[in-house]
Amino acid sequence: MTLWVFAYGSLLWNPGFDVVQQEPASLPGYARSFCMRSIHHRGTEEAPGLVLALDETPGAACSGVALQAGGDHDEVLAYLRERELVSSAYLEKMLEVDLRSGERVTAVTYVIDPDHVQYCGALPLEEQAQIISRAHGGRGPNSEYLFNTARHLDEIGVRDAELQWLSDRVRSLCG
Repeated sequence: MTLWVFAYGSLLWNPGFDVVQQEPASLPGYARSFCMRSIHHRGTEEAPGLVLALDETPGAACSGVALQAGGDHDEVLAYLRERELVSSAYLEKMLEVDLRSGERVTAVTYVIDPDHVQYCGALPLEEQAQIISRAHGGRGPNSEYLFNTARHLDEIGVRDAELQWLSDRVRSLCG
């Protein structure tokens, strides 16, 4: 049995598990955005940061990478659940993603729970930039998360105009 994981944010550059194959992929019906307040990894409860999440959006499609996990799948899932479900703001779903090769596979995907207190969809980009430029959490500066994700999307040929604008604006705010 094959275990696929859809990566659209930090899993792109820090999966934390053995990846035996990766392929550019698209997830229909969802949009990537900084719509989740981070109170653990990239911010604190007193000064939340922002992290990317998948927001269900009819007609949208999120470009990312499908990662085929190696090793013990139960261990990979346990690791992902500990990492991604720390505050229950993400929901774990098995969703179909379209690989660049034309194949469709089912992948473990973490999407935002729009009813969770950490959900903050539709923040203006300038407000996102201000938050990201100042926030810092247990895994480091919020800006580092943004820059790493934008760079890795560029490396796989995915142009995300909002992430690029945010990267440029946060760099200017951070000096």
